[in-house]
Amino acid sequence: MSEPVTTARPTVTPTQFRTLMSTFPAGVAVVTASEPGGPLRGTTCSSVSSVSTEPATLLVCLQQDSPTLAALLGAASFAVNLLHDQAEAVAELFASRVTDRFDQVRWRHEPCFGGPHLFDGAHTIADCRVAGTALVGDHVVVFGEVFQVSTPAGPSPNPLLYGLRSYWSLGPVPKAVNTIYSARP
Repeated sequence: MSEPVTTARPTVTPTQFRTLMSTFPAGVAVVTASEPGGPLRGTTCSSVSSVSTEPATLLVCLQQDSPTLAALLGAASFAVNLLHDQAEAVAELFASRVTDRFDQVRWRHEPCFGGPHLFDGAHTIADCRVAGTALVGDHVVVFGEVFQVSTPAGPSPNPLLYGLRSYWSLGPVPKAVNTIYSARP
């Protein structure tokens, strides 16, 4: 059997790639972490995906030079705050270069958390321990084993989405989803 012949094909430009990905709406989260004795860190992230149900594992993609990534790796844990559709200001704040962002939101951090919880902006929070990483271009894929899930009291999980270069939501959550959400442990 002969070896397949492959030729290297150039990739699309960064602008073309951003345009492609802007047409794929995704949920918006804020990834938070804090090394012991270190400052609180957080960044807005729409690169979140489930990986496995056993063990429960998700992934987040963060810029290689991100202070949040450095804190997350130093602490070996992090929290993924899945934002609800009324938290656009939180998403914008954590996407900015503002240094006092935690002074502008209500949050809580306990030793049993993977990172700070943004309980006003999140409909669900996943606490994770770092299970592995992979360097891909200028980003690091972080695999997190989920060890705790919290659902702050408040509205049903109408998620904040980002796509087509703007924030939006799906609208009112169907009654069946509200029933499932309220029955969760």
